[in-house]
Amino acid sequence: MAAISASQVKELRERTGLGMMECKKALTETGGDIEQAIENLRKNSGLKAAKKADRTAAEGVVVTRVAEDGSYGVMIEINSETDFVARDDNFTAFAAKIADAFFAAKSEDVAAVMAGDLETAREQLVQKIGENIDVRRSVVVEAGDGNLVGEYVHGGRIGVLTKLKGGNAEAAKDVAMHVAAINPAVARPEDMPQEQLDAEKAIILAQPDMAGKPEQIAEKMVQGRLKKYLAENSLTEQPFVKNPDQSVAEFVKAAGGEVIGFTRFEVGEGIEKEEVDFAKEVMEQAKRS
Repeated sequence: MAAISASQVKELRERTGLGMMECKKALTETGGDIEQAIENLRKNSGLKAAKKADRTAAEGVVVTRVAEDGSYGVMIEINSETDFVARDDNFTAFAAKIADAFFAAKSEDVAAVMAGDLETAREQLVQKIGENIDVRRSVVVEAGDGNLVGEYVHGGRIGVLTKLKGGNAEAAKDVAMHVAAINPAVARPEDMPQEQLDAEKAIILAQPDMAGKPEQIAEKMVQGRLKKYLAENSLTEQPFVKNPDQSVAEFVKAAGGEVIGFTRFEVGEGIEKEEVDFAKEVMEQAKRS
């Protein structure tokens, strides 16, 4: 019997959207022949899921769970092909079940948490709804001693977990709401990656008003603009969305806390969406009928 490699299983999963164990079994039955495995899968209950697996799942929801004492939180992105399905009761119930499982497992390992019953439930939902569904990513934020985690989800599409040193749950939630609305690059100025600062400096030096400036004056102008750039893109320095007269750092300090960090998920970010010409699609279907 031919040995089945992890790369073969991975390829079959990518081409069919089916579970790891089901793909491994199918490959074992065909001696590692991927095309034959796909043909065999088309003859069983995996047919519909396999047909949908190559469609881009870039819609969906972000779901969060935070411990009552604020000691840790989890955030998960679960994707569908369309926003319509993302609002379907079956999909939202599945998303809630997934969030509970990740919260209980306190894990970021999607493959490990989804193995078994949850993967079966995903495949069944794919067949019932008729769209590809994917549990894309998960993050766990641990508070640590003296800290707490807050959460906020906007419209099911943007989720944020914040971490504060001290403060309270309400302040942590308000900061998460600010992050959802403003989308800062980093939590604090010192968190900005050096490569990002170098890239911004290059942009500043290339601006027309920098031409011909003496080196010392040019450097002073660069530092001033970098300081402004950091203020605009760092959470703690931004005007607080609920009260622009104070910075986020000042707001949190008034609540007895300090901003440590945040994690922000937005549905579909980083996924290249396929642009569909629906009129053309309808016309093509009409010609075939």
